[in-house]
Amino acid sequence: MKNSSKLQLPKDGWAGLKENFSSDAISGFVVFLLAMPLSLGIAKASDFPPIMGLVTAIIGGIVVSFFAGSKLTIKGPAAGLIVVVAGSVADFGGGETGWKLALGAMVVAGLVQIAFGFLKLGKLADIFPLSAIHGMLAAIGIIIIAKQIPVLLDVNPELYKGLSIVAMISSIPKFLANLDPKATMIGVVSLAIMLGWPYLKKFKLGKVPAPLVVLLIAIPAELAMDFQNTEPAYALLHIGNLVENVKLNADFSGISQTGIFIKYVIMFALVGTLESLLTVKAIDLTDPFKRKSNNDKDLIAVGVGNTISALVGGLPMISEVARSSANVNNGAKTRWANFFHGFFILVFVLVATPVIEMIPNAALAAMLITVGIKLAHPKEFINTFKIGKEQLAIFLVTIIFTLVEDLLVGIAAGIVLKMILHLINGTPVSSFFKAPTVVSFVGNDYLVEIDKAAIFSNFLGIKRKLEEIPAGFNVTIDLKNTKLVDHSVMENLHHFQHDYEENGGHVKLVGLEKHEAVSDHHLAARKLKTS
Repeated sequence: MKNSSKLQLPKDGWAGLKENFSSDAISGFVVFLLAMPLSLGIAKASDFPPIMGLVTAIIGGIVVSFFAGSKLTIKGPAAGLIVVVAGSVADFGGGETGWKLALGAMVVAGLVQIAFGFLKLGKLADIFPLSAIHGMLAAIGIIIIAKQIPVLLDVNPELYKGLSIVAMISSIPKFLANLDPKATMIGVVSLAIMLGWPYLKKFKLGKVPAPLVVLLIAIPAELAMDFQNTEPAYALLHIGNLVENVKLNADFSGISQTGIFIKYVIMFALVGTLESLLTVKAIDLTDPFKRKSNNDKDLIAVGVGNTISALVGGLPMISEVARSSANVNNGAKTRWANFFHGFFILVFVLVATPVIEMIPNAALAAMLITVGIKLAHPKEFINTFKIGKEQLAIFLVTIIFTLVEDLLVGIAAGIVLKMILHLINGTPVSSFFKAPTVVSFVGNDYLVEIDKAAIFSNFLGIKRKLEEIPAGFNVTIDLKNTKLVDHSVMENLHHFQHDYEENGGHVKLVGLEKHEAVSDHHLAARKLKTS
């Protein structure tokens, strides 16, 4: 009975709205409670007008839902892009001018994402080494934490204006010496709630979204301490009127600064696309109906959303993992849950702006620090080390170069180190971007033979061959002729096996008997023994 119920897929489109109205509306409402304060905090941390975080979430929900290629992901502003967005505003001159010039680059990046989708580049995440991607995300987490600590402590922004990330980290003692006691108390309590709430998930109270609990405590505390009259203006959130703020805000004259403009178009398109695709892949694995997203269609939808959002002043959006996970956990069935999350945000901002402006910035900082801790959690370092020492080296190099330089340099450094390690491990240069792959079949049995090396940079060719195999057969992937199978390929083959077997087929990996795993982890890289 369990298997047959999985086959009864929820309807899509207008029929899906009617069939799943209750479950999708309830889930959308819960996600709205989670998304609203986070969207405000992300916008503020990105040096955008805070209301633009809500604009992005509204467009991501109400507009993008109609085009999305994934059923359960929530589209909205991403904490992982704070670093890129804030960097672009600063590099374009800062303030309102920097914001508007950054928007011009974002519009072009949105168009690039649409082009990625039409060019069938939804597989883009597969050509980057996973350790470099995780290193990038961990670095983003560290940067978010460093930037939000003075906000949590309600320190005067003049004390940290223009500081580099390394300088922000070294200035923490100075921030502690200049903290505001009342706002810090709200910030610390909010942080404790955000970090401790997952431990209450077994209880009924734990099902209430943690950000909502923070607001239910922080706003009354702020009112009781009369922040409006006793605290500086930067202690409270100010968003203004939605209708007055939404207009054509993008300025394309930044294209005259060619180097900066191209750099940020690449970073917005690349980092946003990678984060979005990784989220879609992760959420597909949790979909109770085992539906497979159309990555290319979803990329086009996100690109459309980003183009519209940037034109009117909003942040770049992605398929966001925390909100999408909450969507799945709260029983969402279709894309309409994402629509409802955007709809509820729109209604709330139209009728309850005064309530939003009662939120202390310290409480929003606590929410963002929690996001940063999740991205850069010590377990990420430990798990990477368990996969292999070489993976930890790539992970750490990516983090260091990202902190000292920027995300683009960080990812590039991770990729270069990965390729150097592959050369040391005997990977032929000729197979860096192409792995000879032969597919043959007899009856119900398919044999896939991979030659030379199977590594992150040549996996797209291998994946193309695997995806051409019809569903429901017995597939054997023979790796005996490879000198190296890296961790990224081991994980991607594992995902292929999972997806293929969900559709009634069977997959077996063979030919690794003479290979040596670099660690005890089941997805560790394998290299051919020399003797």
